[in-house]
Amino acid sequence: MLDTRFPNVVPGPPRPSGIFEPKVFSMPPGTERYVVEGRGAILVRLEAGDRLEIENTEGGQPCEIVCARPDGSFDPGLIGATGEGDASGLKALLTSDDRSLRGLRMGLEARGLDLARARAVTLFGATTPARTTESFTATGEGSVIIAAPGGIMDFEAQDTATPLTVHIRRATVKTFKTFELPDPLADPLADVRVHSATAEAYFVKAGDYIQILDVNGRQCTDFQCFSARKLDKGVEHALDVTTTRTLMEHAYPMPGLHAKYYDQDMLPLVEVIQDTCGRHDAFALACSAKYYDDIGYPGHVNCSDNFNAALASHGVTGRKGWMAINFFFNTGLDEHGVMYSDEPWSRPGDYVLLRALTDLVCVSSACPDDTSAANGWNPTDIHVRTYSGKETFQRAVAYRPTPDAEPKMTKQTAFHDRFDRFTDNFIEYNGYWLANCMATAGPIEEYHACRQKVVVTDLSPLRKFEITGPDSEALCQYVFTRNMKTLPVGGVVYTAMCYPHGGMVDDGTVFRLGKDNFRWIGGSDYGGEWIREKAEELGLKVLVRSSTDMQHNIAVQGPESRDLLRKIIWTAPHQPDFDELAWFRFAPARLNDDQGIPVVVSRTGYTGELGYEIFCHPKHAGEVFDAVWEAGQAHGITPMGFEALDMVRIEAGLIFAGYDFSDQTDPFEAGIGFTVPLKSKPDDFIGRDALIRRKDTPARKLVGLDIDSNVTVSHGDCVHVGRAQIGEVTSSMRSPLLGRNIALARVDVAHSEPGTKLEIGKLDGHQKRLPATIRADLAAYDPKKERPRS
Repeated sequence: MLDTRFPNVVPGPPRPSGIFEPKVFSMPPGTERYVVEGRGAILVRLEAGDRLEIENTEGGQPCEIVCARPDGSFDPGLIGATGEGDASGLKALLTSDDRSLRGLRMGLEARGLDLARARAVTLFGATTPARTTESFTATGEGSVIIAAPGGIMDFEAQDTATPLTVHIRRATVKTFKTFELPDPLADPLADVRVHSATAEAYFVKAGDYIQILDVNGRQCTDFQCFSARKLDKGVEHALDVTTTRTLMEHAYPMPGLHAKYYDQDMLPLVEVIQDTCGRHDAFALACSAKYYDDIGYPGHVNCSDNFNAALASHGVTGRKGWMAINFFFNTGLDEHGVMYSDEPWSRPGDYVLLRALTDLVCVSSACPDDTSAANGWNPTDIHVRTYSGKETFQRAVAYRPTPDAEPKMTKQTAFHDRFDRFTDNFIEYNGYWLANCMATAGPIEEYHACRQKVVVTDLSPLRKFEITGPDSEALCQYVFTRNMKTLPVGGVVYTAMCYPHGGMVDDGTVFRLGKDNFRWIGGSDYGGEWIREKAEELGLKVLVRSSTDMQHNIAVQGPESRDLLRKIIWTAPHQPDFDELAWFRFAPARLNDDQGIPVVVSRTGYTGELGYEIFCHPKHAGEVFDAVWEAGQAHGITPMGFEALDMVRIEAGLIFAGYDFSDQTDPFEAGIGFTVPLKSKPDDFIGRDALIRRKDTPARKLVGLDIDSNVTVSHGDCVHVGRAQIGEVTSSMRSPLLGRNIALARVDVAHSEPGTKLEIGKLDGHQKRLPATIRADLAAYDPKKERPRS
């Protein structure tokens, strides 16, 4: 009866929104996670009843645990264990010059801990499977040092050092969820807590550093500063966003070349040294009373009024709305020019490190906006630390291979100081600083040196993974598209790695070091994560361990590369002689003679020329470079940067992740269909069924374009036939050798035949067009690869 009188309704109360977030925001209350990098160590405090869990993340990594009571005595009984080791691995790490362990050294000094008397609890071994976990319960209050020790990796033994993951489940859970501040980067000069919905002013001397930390994550903070000397004269010139964006040509400065903020007189005030978040706002005003009035919240506390109150004692005139850098504020302009905002990208402990370029009066806020997603709907605290200008901090941004990964700061490769002799122009690439071009030569000269003589370039950011164990061949056969059963020991094969839908995870090379020993070299950390996930899902007896930090590499490329390296490369009698090293073959080798520095030499490259790559432990990088450089003087050797490398690879038709392919692109669409032997490979592999379907019904094809215009063509430019867009440019360059613009483009198969006339759209794609023609070959230079084969 009631159903006829009233409409039907959705039964029951509302359900919460389904949201998947990084583990740092979704771990159970009282749970903390830490990552101990391979050849690294951390110090954490424990209280009675706390549960300590240590996971061997990638497998095969030894662990040392040193326990200390508050009185400075060492006692493995703190975690209910017996210490039998001498902590030699941890001691070796602490006596190294690794700056990443600086915080640990400070923690040991603050607690008066002398490790000479320490005994260690030892866990795990070389054959421990990935994800193996050991657990302990704290019997009292104290500190534990957890180390993942390791030495120089033997290239043939593949005994790399890998991470440990530590979880602490606290016996006493805080009633208010907050996160511990990360350890200081050095001894702080000042610690300033900016409580939620407030602002604080502070003075910083020229040369000193300012670290602005997001304590709990997803919290915005406005920052403003003035030249103190100008304020002394009554001149109130605040940091000016418009001037900064104009001079830097960036929406907001980042570590590197485009790093400074200016006032309206173009006086540089601060420089960005480190940034672990990488997404900020630098064009809107700090929130003001008018903003809240206009959205229906009159009288709401706001950053502009908080700035006025904090700066009043410094004689700064109040303003209704302050221009500011809004760190961690996730805003932008869409393609229609509309401003949008969403939750910040920052995680607990994320920070921006600035350096004062003159004496400054600064002010920082903890934004009070609880009316939108700007602070994750929950405004929290900001913390500011300052450090002496005598400290040295490397420029860095944070890199996270997966959403749950801990941030990894940009590193210098082991060859950095050698390339630093030739240039200050370094760019961030895949977590490392790489030389972009040399100061005296420049990309055009470097390009010609590669095509005519010989160059040396740094390729250390390539990700390396050791795949070992009795099921290693089976795993490689399943995750890679090429046939690994036909890959000989000493052989290298270029291959794709695909998702089940056929889109590419990555491209790269596989080295076979033995019957059950492989090495994957690709472009991303996630490639190794993917391989490891598949091994775990299948229960295969195999270890997949990262060795990127154990193997840095340079490429020696060009027509005279063989003549150069013949002078310095020695191979053992059971290995191929250097001159016998065929294309896509490698050999363990040494510099000069049988007692020289150990290296691995492969006849591979990314230039379309005859060339080689040399892999070595970072400890030996300087000597390896110097040997190559000295031997190369007779051949006119030139250092080559990333800009020239990009030119030669486009000319040779070689693809680049994020430009020429993505997870939405299959190998056929990426122009590397030859890596998918659907008819000859005898075993199934990930994505095979999808690739059969996609090959039979292709939609797009990667083609080479010759462009009849000198106007610059860029990645993402639209490609048209008449009114309709039929594709887009993936990579482009002006070829010095060919004297014209060329490009790689992905187009609809209906318009992919050689000789097809196309147009590249500029401006809105229609107001300006550039004529282009599809080439017969993807590569504009040496399409038959005769030069690298020579």
